[in-house]
Amino acid sequence: MIGQLPDPLSPLYSQLNSIGISGGATATWGLYAVFAFWALYTLVAIYHWLKYSHASWVAFPAIAAHLFISFALISYALSGNGSFLTPYLPSV
Repeated sequence: MIGQLPDPLSPLYSQLNSIGISGGATATWGLYAVFAFWALYTLVAIYHWLKYSHASWVAFPAIAAHLFISFALISYALSGNGSFLTPYLPSV
């Protein structure tokens, strides 16, 4: 198609398809890797926030909000199901 940008991942997807791995599986495992990095980063941030913060009364509601919002975004990214976020998501 004229005017369409090239897909930089198409060579990777075609190589993965040739050995039996779909592009969707690659994207899913990529999101799992992002989730694992987020979980480790969040645990370290919570530890430091609670240990070194002088305003710790703010920490607990902020940590709870962070975990709630992040869990909602990650579950939507991995499953496509926003459950309690459905009224706020754009309709397709």
